[in-house]
Amino acid sequence: MRDPYSVLGVKKNAGQEEIKAAWRSLAKAVHPDQNHDDPLATVRFTEAGRAYDLLRDPEKRSRYDRQQREAELRRMEQMRRQQAERKATASPPPRMSNEDAEDMIARIFGVDSRGQQADAKAQARPQPQAQAQAQSQTQAGAAPAQDARKSMDDASTEETMPARGTAPGAAIISAIIRRIRGSRARVEKAPDLVADVTVTVEDILNRARPTIETPEGQTIRVPVGAGTTEGQVIRLKEAGHRIENLRRGDAVITVRVAPGRFRVDGFDLKVDLPVTIENAVLGCETTIEGPLGPLPVTVPAWSGSDQTIRIEGEGLLKENGERGDLIAEIRLLLWEKPDDKMIDLMRSLREGLYL
Repeated sequence: MRDPYSVLGVKKNAGQEEIKAAWRSLAKAVHPDQNHDDPLATVRFTEAGRAYDLLRDPEKRSRYDRQQREAELRRMEQMRRQQAERKATASPPPRMSNEDAEDMIARIFGVDSRGQQADAKAQARPQPQAQAQAQSQTQAGAAPAQDARKSMDDASTEETMPARGTAPGAAIISAIIRRIRGSRARVEKAPDLVADVTVTVEDILNRARPTIETPEGQTIRVPVGAGTTEGQVIRLKEAGHRIENLRRGDAVITVRVAPGRFRVDGFDLKVDLPVTIENAVLGCETTIEGPLGPLPVTVPAWSGSDQTIRIEGEGLLKENGERGDLIAEIRLLLWEKPDDKMIDLMRSLREGLYL
């Protein structure tokens, strides 16, 4: 839904009285009965009601503010990742030896993870005294022999010199993770893919399968249906990030319900029920549009604004097969045009006069 503060035209630190006054003024201005020529009047009126419903409840308002802050942090983190990916794509890959990732990381850390090979290399390496003795014997030899040996050593060096190549970035990351965690052979899991998916109440009722795109360009279908509501977290095994030599991460999807005719509160659905003054005072029988079709509703006599009528079993489906409720919230309305009799009656009640 749109930012409720923007919908009501109040600041984020506005008090409850200011929010209530702003909603009353906006509801009167955009009510469908006073805007017959505007096809979007109902949408604006419903949007105003949703915004007021969220901001008048301290718990819902606090949760919304927290979610907005978290969403902003996620957007900033995504921007940083995208910038890093663009820089990595634009810059040429560094040239390294064709040693594998484990050898390269061992060289950087100063410790060879292959202990047996390191011991063998250490034993094969000549000691300083042996090197000095060999050097003395070499200097005692003939110059031609030295030149020939030098040529052979140069040739051998050229043959054993590793070719220059590029180590795969994913292999380097995997090696670093294994080095930090202290286990080379153990299979580790790549990071999870965390994302949001936006659905409507109708999508949940129809068991739709919305899609999201992974950074690798893969399309993932998210199952929604029984047990799905606002803020529900769906974990899809091994559908997240891929990193070489690591088990694929999971996809952790948070469900967000888009604004519409209904407001989601757990598995209950809330909807506005506009009622005129005479029907609110005397009571009436009317109908309301539920998620599965029209439903009869009885408005009790002397029903004030924000009073609710609960219709059981007309909400979202739970995992155990039960359904939430449909909650109709009464919105008290004035007539389209001023009524002289009603004005006189209200004046007499306020001033203590009786006709």
